[in-house]
Amino acid sequence: MAKQAIQTKDAPAAIGTYSQAIRAGNTIYLSGQIPLDPKSMQLVAGDAREEIKRVFDNLAAVAAAAGGSLANAVKLNVYLTDLKNFALVNEVMAEYFAEPYPARAAIGVAALPRGASVEVDAVLVV
Repeated sequence: MAKQAIQTKDAPAAIGTYSQAIRAGNTIYLSGQIPLDPKSMQLVAGDAREEIKRVFDNLAAVAAAAGGSLANAVKLNVYLTDLKNFALVNEVMAEYFAEPYPARAAIGVAALPRGASVEVDAVLVV
């Protein structure tokens, strides 16, 4: 099966040896997004809500570049450096997703790239 790299300037550029997303057939694997502003490539200023929203905005931009949307998400992995923000992730997710919600894992981690407090990756089926 052929694979196709997905890239958009509306989301942060990859900061390592990976693609923003890969399409394999009708499945799109979105790399983890942290709360980087795509223009400045700096972490967004603000509170945890703003950081989480930026992550989902970045994922939405990559999904759109792949010809889909977050409505096509079937699986999310959420990584948090502080699990006290878990309820806030749920609140913000309700702004981006409708039922049936994607399957999801939420994982507490010691650290994330660039000192971010949240990272999310996704799998879409289009």
